[in-house]
Amino acid sequence: MADMNKLLGQLLGSGAAGGFAGGLAGGLAGNLLTNKSGRKMGKKALKMGGIAAVGALAYAAFQRYNSGKETAANVVPPAVDDELVAAPEGSAFVPAENDSAGQEALGLTLVRAMIAAARSDGRLDAQESQAIFQRIESLGLDSESQALLVAEMGRPVDMDELVACATSPEVAAEIYIASLLAINVDTAAEESYLNMIAARLNIPPEFATELRRQVEAQSGN
Repeated sequence: MADMNKLLGQLLGSGAAGGFAGGLAGGLAGNLLTNKSGRKMGKKALKMGGIAAVGALAYAAFQRYNSGKETAANVVPPAVDDELVAAPEGSAFVPAENDSAGQEALGLTLVRAMIAAARSDGRLDAQESQAIFQRIESLGLDSESQALLVAEMGRPVDMDELVACATSPEVAAEIYIASLLAINVDTAAEESYLNMIAARLNIPPEFATELRRQVEAQSGN
């Protein structure tokens, strides 16, 4: 069985040789799917590991968003560029370490979210698909992880299935975070995609803005 946490970490750029020329967030999603660079996650987040890194970003954004909703005077939300704090293990952000099924399910959902976002600015033709598969083979992944990634790249994006995986507001935020990490938003198609998925995930516009702010603050740090 593929280790989804390890695989996600490699795709985010923490694998040996930086994953796909900097990870899915810095190579595959950009250079192979849209012919441009994607977003590269910073070292602060990467050192936590794949699932934990995405969870920490969503957790930090949740804290700021909820602090901003407080009505008490002099409430100051935590600084967006503070050192990231890991989300509580066993919470809706991060399944417990002994919950292997939960870890695998969330990791796969986040990988699918990144692939879907990467495809939002164009279509994959046969030549592009072949190039992607060749890059996957060069990553040095274990056979299970390589087979899973090839299969995921080859399957059509199912937005209904992806949205259905958002079983809580926390997971919805993580799906949105993963989507942000796959692309640098500089086209109308990408912006439209992010607006669409935020709406499908029932993420309020103010919270979506906070999630984007958190990702931008931590990318490349």
